[in-house]
Amino acid sequence: MSRRPRRRWARLALAAALIAVSALGGFVLWAATPSSAPMPEALAALESDAKVQVARGEALTFAPVGKPPQAGFIYYPGGRVPPEAYAPTARALAEAGYLAVIVPMPLNLAVLNANAADAILARHPEVPVWAIGGHSLGGAMAARYAAQHKGKVRGLALIASYPEASSDMSAREDLAVSVIYGTQDGLARPDQVEGARPLYPPSVVFVPIEGGNHAQFGWYGEQNGDQPARISRAEQQAQTNAALLALMARLSN
Repeated sequence: MSRRPRRRWARLALAAALIAVSALGGFVLWAATPSSAPMPEALAALESDAKVQVARGEALTFAPVGKPPQAGFIYYPGGRVPPEAYAPTARALAEAGYLAVIVPMPLNLAVLNANAADAILARHPEVPVWAIGGHSLGGAMAARYAAQHKGKVRGLALIASYPEASSDMSAREDLAVSVIYGTQDGLARPDQVEGARPLYPPSVVFVPIEGGNHAQFGWYGEQNGDQPARISRAEQQAQTNAALLALMARLSN
């Protein structure tokens, strides 16, 4: 081969490499940039008070003050959603006597660290029993963790989410599962959520929130492709928190 074709191939290879690097850089920038900032209500929930001690570090930890936690809940955030957006829910769990831990994810994508719960479990040996859950992509990855780590968690909450086909938990009598979704959700549609029913244990509890949408499961802005909610964010949050507290109560039964 003459030098001229070799140089042409070298230029083509260099151009392809530059395009790939540019595309990767664009993806990293897109993923690392949250879709919107946490709302003031979320930021207010990050403050410690007489009932809840909040610690910020590798994770956001909400602990009840003055008493050991009855159980723990690990929360995986939705894709490109700041973890702080779920602080009010974590705070509600802590006020009820549970340890709640929101796990920040690499590039804000739980799929890049689906086993993040391992570090939380190791860090809190004082907690007798655990549940895991998450919103949207975080819920799917929480389901993957529960399916692949039998015995580590006894509860699972999928919020506006459904598991991968490979996360079959239908024979898991040891696992309490709650599926919480909004009837106005334009991203995790009700038919998709309900369609995953065969993957769950027979004891699964489905909690449809009438008028709820996708974004109002956290305290952040609107999401592309979602439908307008027909109830307030506060009402949707109240119903979500009640469903999570009901799941946690099942762990001690």
